[in-house]
Amino acid sequence: MAHLIEQMAYVGDAPWHGLGNQLTQKQPIEVWQREAGMDWQILESPVHFKSDAIGHLGTIHSFPEQKVLFRSDSKAPLSVVSRRYHTVQPREVLEFYRDLTEVSGYELETAGVLKGGRKFWALARTGQGTALKGNDQVNGYLLLATSCDGTLATTATPTIVRVVCNNTLTIALDGTTRAIKVPHSTRFDPQAVKKQLGIAVSQWDEFMYRMRALADRKVKPKEALSFITTVLGDSSPNAQQKEVVPNIRAMQKVESLFQGRGRGSSLESASGTAW
Repeated sequence: MAHLIEQMAYVGDAPWHGLGNQLTQKQPIEVWQREAGMDWQILESPVHFKSDAIGHLGTIHSFPEQKVLFRSDSKAPLSVVSRRYHTVQPREVLEFYRDLTEVSGYELETAGVLKGGRKFWALARTGQGTALKGNDQVNGYLLLATSCDGTLATTATPTIVRVVCNNTLTIALDGTTRAIKVPHSTRFDPQAVKKQLGIAVSQWDEFMYRMRALADRKVKPKEALSFITTVLGDSSPNAQQKEVVPNIRAMQKVESLFQGRGRGSSLESASGTAW
């Protein structure tokens, strides 16, 4: 899957794709807005279409039930949505963190724009974290992401995934039960979301307990293969005859990641464990 990065900014380690503007810590929101490519607005226009066209001539009609969203800087079109669709501006995503960074000790870690401006996010380190077996540092983050093409509700969630691209954004959002989602049929209220997140963020200690339990659970290669086959394959690893598995390459790839090819898989907390 492609990273789909248009522009981003980050502090700390460079992303795997090598893109983005590196910042020093504790930069103001305005600097993040500029360096992350989020210093533009989503504008809207009625939908018009031409009928009975003869050459460049034709009758212009409008479609009041829909509107076109486009960028204020490049005028590039973003999507066609319902007239009841509420947009969340790129600057609003960063402004969400202003009081958290100025008062509550949060620090912005990454922010950026995907898919030509159709999707964007910001990620802040919460200050919560732990070290598994001494050298596997796991940090707690607060993610806020949204889209303007109908592919993603405005979503805020605690996560341990450092979002640096579309791939990692998908991982951070996939299957989370603690996310606060605001559909674009309603207006985004940052303070209401933060109030709800007060409950979700407090679950960090419970998550730490589960994470340590996974790091202590040893997994043998045969057991790992059985799990991978159950999730990705259609045949049993103990089958007597060779069976065709449509996604055998994917299974082999995942197995190799578990066996030490994956980033961080050789750490003491991860090597040969459920974590």
